[in-house]
Amino acid sequence: MTPFDILRGKTAVITGSGRGIGRAIGLALASHGASIAVNYFRQREQAEETAAQVEALGGRSVVVKAHVGEIAGVQRLVATAAETFGGVDIFIGNAASGVLKPVIEQQAKGWDWTLNINARSLLFGAQAAAPYMMRSGWGRIIGISSFGGRRVLPEYSLVGVSKAAIETLIRYLAVELIPHGIVCNAISPGVVETEALNFFPSKDAILSEGLRRTPAGRFVTPEEIGRLVAWLCTDDARMIVGQTIVIDGGYELMA
Repeated sequence: MTPFDILRGKTAVITGSGRGIGRAIGLALASHGASIAVNYFRQREQAEETAAQVEALGGRSVVVKAHVGEIAGVQRLVATAAETFGGVDIFIGNAASGVLKPVIEQQAKGWDWTLNINARSLLFGAQAAAPYMMRSGWGRIIGISSFGGRRVLPEYSLVGVSKAAIETLIRYLAVELIPHGIVCNAISPGVVETEALNFFPSKDAILSEGLRRTPAGRFVTPEEIGRLVAWLCTDDARMIVGQTIVIDGGYELMA
């Protein structure tokens, strides 16, 4: 087995994988041989483009429209991947959305929307995927967090809460599932320049301040996050259990 097929025969489900970080994760896993279930909710064209890039790498893909903020949606996503490829070995909770406003202005609808898509989808996606992983005695569950789960950022209030929930949930999943050969971890990127930043009223300030605070002198790329996810899915990383891995060029080290 070469480094390029270490995930051959594995199936990965990645929520919100039509673009940005989710796409990069899908392509990184596909480059190592995994089949990819590409998930989207609104932008099918982008999801189809991700799937085409997966197949250009020699991988297999299926495009699944699912609102992962609804329990039935994320369950159907996992079930479709399993039906298409014969099982699910890797579940990546990457989908992210949120109502961007000060916490004192948040309402119940925004809470439900943000927490359901970002954090609840990880719980019920993991629950749906775990039985397939238990059958083979091998699995990987990874949640994509953010430094906003540990630090206060403008307009990020409920998204930050959801990211903190992801990290805590991963720890509980990790302890319960590692006896079954299922390794769970979270990844916390620094500032990543993707389309998602366009929704932030303070985008320009986030970029300028983020670059100033990053000792590495540049932002983390989606591709670097994808490669980290791929490595965490290998057996070389199987003793990293329940951790939040920070990849931020040193951003959080700065006062």
